[in-house]
Amino acid sequence: MSEKEHKPLSPEWWRSAVIYQIYPLSFKDTTGNGQGDLKGIIDKLDYLNGTEQSLGVDAIWINPIHPSPKKDHGYDVIDYYDIDLELGDLETFDLLVSEADKRGIKIIMDYVLNHTSSQNPWFLESRSSRDNPKANWYLWRDPKPDGSAPNNWLSVFGGPAWTFDENRGQYYMHSFLSDQPDLDWRNPEVLDEMKNVLRFWLNRGVGGFRADAIEHLFKDRDFRDEPLNPNYNPETDNPYDALIHIYSRNQRIEILEIIKEIDEVLGNEKLNFMVSETWLCAEDLLEYHQASEKKVCMPMNLNTLGLPWRVDKFKDFIDKYDSLLNKDHWPNYIFSNHDVSRIVDRIGESKAKSAAMLQLTLRGTPFIYYGAELGMGGVRIPPESIQDPWEKQVPGLGIDRDVARTPMQWNDDKYAGFSNADPWLPVCDNYPEINVKKELEDPNSILNLYRSLIALRHQSSALTEGDYLPLESGNENVLAYIRESETEKKLIMINFSDDEAEVSFEFTCAGIILSTNSNRNSNAESNLKKIVLEGNEGCIFELQ
Repeated sequence: MSEKEHKPLSPEWWRSAVIYQIYPLSFKDTTGNGQGDLKGIIDKLDYLNGTEQSLGVDAIWINPIHPSPKKDHGYDVIDYYDIDLELGDLETFDLLVSEADKRGIKIIMDYVLNHTSSQNPWFLESRSSRDNPKANWYLWRDPKPDGSAPNNWLSVFGGPAWTFDENRGQYYMHSFLSDQPDLDWRNPEVLDEMKNVLRFWLNRGVGGFRADAIEHLFKDRDFRDEPLNPNYNPETDNPYDALIHIYSRNQRIEILEIIKEIDEVLGNEKLNFMVSETWLCAEDLLEYHQASEKKVCMPMNLNTLGLPWRVDKFKDFIDKYDSLLNKDHWPNYIFSNHDVSRIVDRIGESKAKSAAMLQLTLRGTPFIYYGAELGMGGVRIPPESIQDPWEKQVPGLGIDRDVARTPMQWNDDKYAGFSNADPWLPVCDNYPEINVKKELEDPNSILNLYRSLIALRHQSSALTEGDYLPLESGNENVLAYIRESETEKKLIMINFSDDEAEVSFEFTCAGIILSTNSNRNSNAESNLKKIVLEGNEGCIFELQ
């Protein structure tokens, strides 16, 4: 490996970091079983950082890698203190941390804290009797007099949120699959154990965590029935939306108290951090930011996953979100992840480059989902090949998350260089054209744009730590803003339209640093009194 020099990690390193999300089953298979593994991630670390052709990311968030029956692909944990044997072992994990560290990459683990697997020894003890020491580690309730479930709560994945256990003669609660019983976080023993889980992995060199489904952590103490949703249409809507979920999730006060507890575990040095999965509006995200007294726990901003590709929608959200957060409350932006369709499938291939420029020039930490840097799209999964348990529970609603989890496309070999065996999910048909090898050789590829944007971001104080200053572009199709630090000032324009767009600003001439349009000369002076952007073009200018 030809190593580049890296600065030592500093407190709050994640503020200037670019984080890359890896779905481990789909990144790289080295065992020939058609599923990705930890050694596959190690083998591809040079692609992520460390050489002249690297992407240049600073951290990788890896979806769950603990022992699991994989009813929900790792989000059903049997043992929080070990590694799934199909993925590797603790020795391999330690090697991953060590090799990543050599390349300036920190490891972020998925922290599945709301529920465990029903095969977890904790649950097996809990269900064995009402007198077991772990009897109250999960949410158990007696049946109603007629033997039915304690209330009307629903599982996110379809059906009731309660399953009857013959041995205890009680129902246990599960926000997701019946194979994923919910822990009782009001039990101090559960809190202590789950804090120990964090300490275990921190001691092995982990740099941070992504907390899964944190909004489900606490439920109404009285287990009250939830009100019916008057707008629910059973013919078109997800069955989960039949109720308004005010009691089975989002008990905000207690969740925010847990964030303070985790603050203490992560420490005063601010070398470690946690982001929490939250599907909340900008105002509610602020509450999560404020709960972290050490400013090391923050909510994931998932709003951009659901916004239509329109200037007014993005501008309204970004302006509001940024204005709510002070210097201590660091935002983040996520345009794709393992639970939603890839951004190319949502907005189209022609807009993927401008979306990359937007994400990587906003104030806040960008999370890049594996394959987004290639312009990877989804693939139709035939019914017999569907793996997603949510889609299996409520088919036909378009939930299928498998389309966002197909194998990484490394080259044009069979199975896209992901594996030498039939992969666990089909490879997208476009892999001969959309793959790492081919795009590295094409100076105008989206991969090379990502590499340029990440390199520019790392070199620019304006882009890593500068203020976000919204602008009115005067054109309904163009989003414009300034990023400004004490020493730099950069103007960014993004044309959301397929058509040319003319804009005008009261600035003197500025030098263009980077454009998504390969025909525009970099470093050329541009007259900002009148500038025409090509369709779907994004540009970054240096202002004096």
